[in-house]
Amino acid sequence: MAKVGRPKADNPKSIAIGVRLTVEDYEKLKNDVASHDITISEAVLQGLELLRQSWNDQQR
Repeated sequence: MAKVGRPKADNPKSIAIGVRLTVEDYEKLKNDVASHDITISEAVLQGLELLRQSWNDQQR
C-alpha cells in the first residue's frame, strides 16, 4: 500500500520558541508580515539571519 501524508522534511523544525510582545508590537508585526506576504515564523527566521550577518560583519 502507498504511503499517505506529507513527505518527511530533510531538516525538520522540531524546536518551538515563544515570545512575549505588547499588543502594539504584535499588531505592527501582523501588519508587516501581511504586507510582505510572509508568515510570522518566516519573518523571525529572516530576522535571525540578518542578526547573524550583522554580527559576522562586526567581527571582521
